Amino acid sequence: MKASLFYLPTVGNRRDIEAGMAGLRQDLYQQMLREVLEQVRLADELGYDSVSFTEHHFHIEGFELSNNPVLLDLYFGLQTKRIRVGQLGIVLPASNPIRVAEDIAMLDQMTGGRACAGFARGYQRRWVDVMAQQTHGIHGALPHQHDEIDAANRAAFEECFEIIKRAWTQPMLSFQGKYWRIPAGETPWSLEATDKWGAGVENGILRSVGVVPKPVQKPYPPIFQPFASSERSIRWCAKEGVTAILPPMHATYEEQLFDVYAEVSGRPRGQGMGLLRDVIIADSDAEAIALWKDSGIFSGRAWFEPFGFRKGVMDPVTGAAPSAEESVALGYALVGTVDTVARNLARIKERLPVDWLFCYTYNGLVPHGVLMKSIERFWTEVMPRV
Repeated sequence: MKASLFYLPTVGNRRDIEAGMAGLRQDLYQQMLREVLEQVRLADELGYDSVSFTEHHFHIEGFELSNNPVLLDLYFGLQTKRIRVGQLGIVLPASNPIRVAEDIAMLDQMTGGRACAGFARGYQRRWVDVMAQQTHGIHGALPHQHDEIDAANRAAFEECFEIIKRAWTQPMLSFQGKYWRIPAGETPWSLEATDKWGAGVENGILRSVGVVPKPVQKPYPPIFQPFASSERSIRWCAKEGVTAILPPMHATYEEQLFDVYAEVSGRPRGQGMGLLRDVIIADSDAEAIALWKDSGIFSGRAWFEPFGFRKGVMDPVTGAAPSAEESVALGYALVGTVDTVARNLARIKERLPVDWLFCYTYNGLVPHGVLMKSIERFWTEVMPRV
């Protein structure tokens, strides 16, 4: 099992956020960069596989200040030695796929082949509706949403993904889809240099383009999708060879989605699958849960539950949501002492032969020194036991 750190970079602590408009404070943003750099360097030295950042915009509240994960990847990648850097993920329905392909290929070149790629569909309408208006006219699609908005969002996502793959693997690219035409039309191009040293032109008309540079990794960097929770998403990931990262979910749903991925991909059960878990290790279970209540539970109730992310852990029979203590006991969060976390992670692995574990860090909301110690203890004390 590979372990990765996952960041939705928070600026400030709970007190700073509750004071209002924390996202506008430059001092808090600079503090975030300094502290996360220390954490990523520690993870690099310890042996964590990778670190990943999300994409969100307009977050004046202070949660998830990660508007350009590739820039964050490059910032941390150039100051580390071996850890891989990626995104969970770039929101393709609000993006230009050519630019995404170029940016990740450049990241892979500049980090010596240490880039990962992660693509998401986007669910926050405040920014997806704005950022996608001149490209696809797509809206954000909430988790578990199944309507015209969801269908259009998914169609744009899949078309962008196909273009990115071709841009990475084909010397010259042409594409005719619903949202993108490459080239855009009858584009005249009579440059002598292209005739001598390039390609893609027939009778003075551009017929294809070459997206450069290509990634160092062949055929392209490993690809992930956060946070897949529907059977349709899992089937798509399995078909495309994309590693699906599941959020915390009731065992009934997890077991089904693991079976679906194995069936569609033809791979052993668990290969190509990963889990997201909050990870906080402290000297006592009570201390760890207190830290979690000011970080994961605080941000979950304020920011994620309104978007429907808690539905997956509700009991499918009773509809009841677990308490904090029940969530820890059920393995929805890896919170507690080394013994507690190791025991609960071992139970997960007995049930699910998972490839990847993405450790949600809650920087800022968990004090920096405490988080550094937690990151170290998870790698040096928990991982050897599981």
